[in-house]
Amino acid sequence: MPYPIVTEELDLLGRVSTLLQEVPYIVPPKEADILKDLVTLREEMAQAKSEDKGSLLTQYDASYALLKQLRSTRERPDVDPDSPYFAHLRLNEGGKVRDVCIGKATRIARGVRVIDWRNAPISRVFYAYKEGEEFEEEVGDTYIEGVVEARRTISIRRGKLERIDAPQGIWMTAGDGEWVEREREAPQMAGGQGSATRFHDENAARGRSLGTDMQSNRRRADKRLPDIASLIDPEQFELITQPSSGFVVIRGTAGSGKTTVALHRIAYLAYEDPLINGPATLFLVFSKALRDYVSHVLPALGVPKVTVSTFREWALQLRQRHFPRLPREVRDTTPAAVVRLKLHPLIGEAQQRHVDRKKGSANGEQAMDDWMSVLTDPDLLWDVFNDGAPGAFDRAELEKACQWCQDRFEEMHAKWDGDKHAPAALDLEDDALLLRAWQLRVGPLRGKGRVPLQYRHVAVDEVQDLSPVEVQVLLGCLDRRQSITLAGDTQQHVQQDGGFTSWSDFFAKLGLQGTHVNTLKIAYRSTRPIVEFAVKVLGPFWEDDAMPLTTRDGPPVELFRFTEHGACVAFLADALKVLMKEEPMASVAVLTPSKHLSGQYYKGLDRAELPRLRQVHNQDFEFAPGVEVTEVAQVKGLEFDYVVLVEVSANAYPDTPEARRVLHVGATRAVHQLWVTTVGSPSQMIREDAEV
Repeated sequence: MPYPIVTEELDLLGRVSTLLQEVPYIVPPKEADILKDLVTLREEMAQAKSEDKGSLLTQYDASYALLKQLRSTRERPDVDPDSPYFAHLRLNEGGKVRDVCIGKATRIARGVRVIDWRNAPISRVFYAYKEGEEFEEEVGDTYIEGVVEARRTISIRRGKLERIDAPQGIWMTAGDGEWVEREREAPQMAGGQGSATRFHDENAARGRSLGTDMQSNRRRADKRLPDIASLIDPEQFELITQPSSGFVVIRGTAGSGKTTVALHRIAYLAYEDPLINGPATLFLVFSKALRDYVSHVLPALGVPKVTVSTFREWALQLRQRHFPRLPREVRDTTPAAVVRLKLHPLIGEAQQRHVDRKKGSANGEQAMDDWMSVLTDPDLLWDVFNDGAPGAFDRAELEKACQWCQDRFEEMHAKWDGDKHAPAALDLEDDALLLRAWQLRVGPLRGKGRVPLQYRHVAVDEVQDLSPVEVQVLLGCLDRRQSITLAGDTQQHVQQDGGFTSWSDFFAKLGLQGTHVNTLKIAYRSTRPIVEFAVKVLGPFWEDDAMPLTTRDGPPVELFRFTEHGACVAFLADALKVLMKEEPMASVAVLTPSKHLSGQYYKGLDRAELPRLRQVHNQDFEFAPGVEVTEVAQVKGLEFDYVVLVEVSANAYPDTPEARRVLHVGATRAVHQLWVTTVGSPSQMIREDAEV
């Protein structure tokens, strides 16, 4: 005997399918054809008699109105017969009952309503209300109110109904027209508040927990506050207490405490040397978000006067101090080959060879000339790359890159010569090259007051994403003690153009062969299932022989597949509403592969009235409880109680080294639980590694 809900949904799908077959979608005219008509009408009006101009003007106005309408609706596709909608609402508005289908396009005819979840106002009822609840919403110029009689999520593939999710249960096709009912067990994010904090006995390995009050073992509302030093494990403590002079290099997997060690090392050194707590100490981080976090942590550790910056911000400020004539504008259209050239580990060798063979005055003008000369000398670059990295560039590629740089320098000179319209800008990569050119030609960089810039200690986080020239500039700013802490993880190397291949090769390019690398082997941040998933995502690029050690178990990593993004948004809205109610102090990151998807998911979750929801545009994280939607590229170095990786599909995450590392970084941001969703076919990297 058929289930009543299944019968209802089969009938509804039949009506929608019939509509799509019998009332075909009218393909709108092409914009180019309308523009052609407008040009023709304009020419005819110019030559027409007075009595004919009125008629032509009417035609012109009609065509122009059609063009405006086309431009406002051209991105709205027709309903796809293979998967026309993903949800069904039945609304009772004062005794008047109507069915509304939620999809990714709109068709309303013959009593059938299929609406676009992204912009149709009534779709808000689906996201904001549950079955049985009363609703009141503004739709256009009117208010609608009533009761949600039915709220169901539907799966339709190739025009066939396959699954129905309703509060009453789950129904799935079993083949041959048969249906089976499953007991409803909604996936749930839970258990992170309290159990996600890393509390260990004093004999076990212990690590940091972002925003945790360890004395009460409760999550803090302010996720920026640091934890106490008693959680440092023996290996971390050994690194923190290394002598103040010399190099300390820390390698460790995500969540192993690299940043913690670097932060606490500064506090430790300041205990013996009060000058460490001042502008003579520099802490460089990868992103503005991590800069904001570190800026709040260091004061709580007793060292509030340390300079905290990203490398880009620090280098830009110094470049403008040393080369004030150069433009402040940053170029964003640089060819990839030029970026790779400017970041290549051997570009510093080319700079050194140029200075060695060309005499010049020890001033900024000569240093600037050195910078230009190296980037426009294909013979020099060819010799350097042939000696140190054969095959890195072919001759034609180098010559083309050098000519591009030559053209940009000529534009800059034209600007200086008074041509106000000449474009002039620099690349982000030029700052380090200019500062290194100054060091090689003039000497130490200058601090405020033109005194030599010398740091008592420098700490660099995520050093694997700096180029050797950038690190060389920093080394040239150390005082006689040469005190520096370098922390990084080759598994999280996302700046591919920087040329980082291995620690040994990296230090060889810096002239620091034999530098000892200390390895942290315990992954404190994430649970065992999350770490195992992240390691499998890296696949052949996982560099260690064994899995990292973990201190906690946790829920499995789960993969959820959907036919439409709107269905995924609805699923997440329901789960996250429960989580925000049960764990008001929890932090959640919904991580997408693109700004477009971030905006789409934020709008959908906002329509669902999810509390404490924020969209992060430019790493402006609040480090507070709630749900933050942003791109996975923005969260390196951060952590959240819960993480949802959105649209981990084959298109968004192809099987490439870069995509594997980006996905690895996103996964290892999760402290307690990790979910993965996809609308397209799942990425090859996760098909066997997440539970469905």
